[in-house]
Amino acid sequence: MKNREFNLPPVPAVLLAIISVQCGAAIAKTLFPVIGAAGTASLRIGISALILLLAYRPNFKNITRAQWKIVIPYGVSLGAMNLVFYFAIERIPIGLAVTLEFVGPLLLAIIGSKRLIDYCWVLLAAIGILFIAPWTNDRLDSLGVLFALLAGAFWAGYIVLGGKISKIMNSGYAVSTGMLFAAILVLPFGFLENGFVNLTPKFFGMGIALALLSSAIPFTLEMKALGQLPPRTFSILMSLEPAAASICGFIFLQENLNLYEIFAVICVIIASAGSTLTAKK
Repeated sequence: MKNREFNLPPVPAVLLAIISVQCGAAIAKTLFPVIGAAGTASLRIGISALILLLAYRPNFKNITRAQWKIVIPYGVSLGAMNLVFYFAIERIPIGLAVTLEFVGPLLLAIIGSKRLIDYCWVLLAAIGILFIAPWTNDRLDSLGVLFALLAGAFWAGYIVLGGKISKIMNSGYAVSTGMLFAAILVLPFGFLENGFVNLTPKFFGMGIALALLSSAIPFTLEMKALGQLPPRTFSILMSLEPAAASICGFIFLQENLNLYEIFAVICVIIASAGSTLTAKK
């Protein structure tokens, strides 16, 4: 009898990856009071780097100078994106942080476009963001909003650099080497925050779960789905991230969004999916 490998269809795989990432973010936020945002980011990135390095075993001697020039900033942008995002969700609800973070990829998608429809998507996203801006909502922390937008900028840089490194380097080697440099960037912040002073076996175990949920599991699911789905379909599904983040924040952290904030999330989701549908190749 043949062994049948469990093969999840691509659309459920992407949806499961999205849920996995946002559940990981919810777990991360529960660790903040104990080891801090920087300590949690350090734990996640450090463990993820170890897992990926053991899984792919990149040979650093074979990496060319041209590859180093891209994979290092790729890893730095990855680390900065995660660290700054954790600083954001320390201060504002996860759903709103992810919504604001999506502005980076959205702007990246329409850069250079001269078509009216693309500017309409940006305008829609801007309207949504105005509804959750700190000046209209006293419960939102201004610094948290700025951190979320900065995370979006790092995300855009990560996308650009990821596209470049994927053309000249094996994806497994690239992501494992990049994660190593992400850890080199983030770990000092964890030590400066003294986040590891309160680290116990229980919290270390939660860090492993966090690394699996936020990196290993979604990365594997997304890679499989990308091999079976058109990139446009994949991008539209990924536009559901703000909604998934809002739901996970509500279920696990009791983060309730008001009507204005829900409207903002919907605006950004529609803008992100719309820009994907109308984008050129």
